[in-house]
Amino acid sequence: MTTVVPAARAGRRRPRGAPARPGPTLPRVLAAEWTKLTSVRSNVWLALGTVVAVAGTAYGLGMFVRPDDGRSGSWVVTSGFVLAQLGFLVLGTVVGTSEHTTGTARTTFAAVPRRLPVLGAQVLVTAAAALVTAVVALGASYVATTDARAGGAPGLDLSVPGASRALLGFVVACVGVALLGLAVGALLRRPADALVTGVVLVVVGDQLLAANPGRVTDTVRALLPSSGARLLQDDAALAALDAATRGPQLGTWGGGVVLAVWVLAVLGAAAYRLRWHDVG
Repeated sequence: MTTVVPAARAGRRRPRGAPARPGPTLPRVLAAEWTKLTSVRSNVWLALGTVVAVAGTAYGLGMFVRPDDGRSGSWVVTSGFVLAQLGFLVLGTVVGTSEHTTGTARTTFAAVPRRLPVLGAQVLVTAAAALVTAVVALGASYVATTDARAGGAPGLDLSVPGASRALLGFVVACVGVALLGLAVGALLRRPADALVTGVVLVVVGDQLLAANPGRVTDTVRALLPSSGARLLQDDAALAALDAATRGPQLGTWGGGVVLAVWVLAVLGAAAYRLRWHDVG
């Protein structure tokens, strides 16, 4: 008697001798996202431009800072963060919007139907690229300020309370800003919209509120992701900031916590949209 194999079961059988096809595992998705990031030449130039901007800013400001100005050596080395934010925002925005601006979103998410592994891989890739860029920029900034220190600018003294944390905070804040750019880009999916939103949140909003101090404006300012810049301050600078504000005193790591909450919140919104809405 002939045994009839149900069509559903037969459709799942792999022909003998056919090679097994691995599914879209996270390492494979991660490798694909890394290839996308590094294969675009403009991304490499963006990283190099960010390093040059950080080092150039530190060099220029270091020429005018003297020991009696009350500025620490760590402030001179990390002073390029103001411009660095723009570079890291652009990096995150490019990664977050690339699938939608290049028209490859449907192809990518057809290959990875669960979708969220793609966003997770983009987070890891962006964090790694931002980490490397920030470390190189910090080293370049230190080297660039060598002549300034010889000319009378305050030297980098790691024994100053909070100086080591300020250097680490530079790297952490740069990675956080890049991830915020990624999150906003993945949520809005349009580079111009994402970049303008990121600049307002990180740079413009903080400057406008700082020009109009008050209890309400200082409170709003403290709750913006721009508070992550507190990570770059040594203990004396943080104490001065908290003494001058009429809003909440965030303490040592408060600014980093605010930035992290923003990143997680916007990433959560982006993940929800990616998972439950159209990718087009």
